[in-house]
Amino acid sequence: MVREEIAGSTRTLQWKCVESRVDSKRLYYGRFILSPLMKGQADTIGIAMRRVLLGEMEGTCITHAKFENVSHEYSTIPGIEESVHEILMNLKEIVLRSNLYGIRDAFICVKGPKYVTAQDIISPPSVEIVDPTQHIANLTEPVDLRIELQIKRDRGYRIKSTNPSQDGSYPIDAVSMPVRNANHSIYSYGNGNEKQEILFLEIWTNGSFTPKEALYEASRNLIDLFIPFLHGEEENTNLEENKNQFTCPLFPFHDGLSNLKKNKKGIALKYIFIDQLELSSRTYNCLKGSNIHTLSDLLSKSQEDLMRIEYFRAEDVKEILSILQKRFAIHLPENPFAF
Repeated sequence: MVREEIAGSTRTLQWKCVESRVDSKRLYYGRFILSPLMKGQADTIGIAMRRVLLGEMEGTCITHAKFENVSHEYSTIPGIEESVHEILMNLKEIVLRSNLYGIRDAFICVKGPKYVTAQDIISPPSVEIVDPTQHIANLTEPVDLRIELQIKRDRGYRIKSTNPSQDGSYPIDAVSMPVRNANHSIYSYGNGNEKQEILFLEIWTNGSFTPKEALYEASRNLIDLFIPFLHGEEENTNLEENKNQFTCPLFPFHDGLSNLKKNKKGIALKYIFIDQLELSSRTYNCLKGSNIHTLSDLLSKSQEDLMRIEYFRAEDVKEILSILQKRFAIHLPENPFAF
């Protein structure tokens, strides 16, 4: 509930879930309303929310699969009804739920005859299989099927690389979109200047999120995108008097990290998120998995600290150093005692 004063009157914005149902383990539906809104506001909110729900939500999926004694993706395995390619397509459809970042390993190790489903995936405790009945393969003879899997949390759609993996694993098109569809509609009432609107939001998810959870996450993501603008005016107020100290036109970065930390305007660092640094997906996920969300969090680490992060490589540190130097003229110390 949000109270807003308009033209001497108080308006109370309220949202409510008016319909919720589970059509299957992989199809949830929710319908929500937000009201009362001024004319035009419903469309503004509805369009933004739909774009975030469909494009910014993060999901977990299988990204690589490695088979034993398989020469290429279109091979067939004696005693297994599906080809390797068909098994990869089935793995692509598996719906997973996880709140952790970085790459996680999982396995399938079964012996036929057996109807192999998602419940046969041996995954870490941090990864939940939404629908254990999802089909993977049908073993019609007493053969072994062993598959090494890589699981990753990401967002959007990532087309698999056309280059074969050096370790013999097969990449899978990653569909990290937990929201299947989202629509908004508007009901208007009143006359003239008193006209008001009700926003209706419909959300369909794949079961890894409930529609209510998706609505919450999308709202939080949208707020995070606008936080830097809330502090832009404050930083620009004294821009002229501090222009000799600035290396970036909007934020007061000094030549040294120690001076930066002492500067009272360093608070702006808390509102620069690592999402804005245009990092590679691997580096971004590793940082997120270590609770590094803002530039302030990142600058509290040394190069040595970053190398201790799970799955982090020297190339990832070089990428971060290059971005910090080019965009902000900042250099991370090599060890925690450099300053």
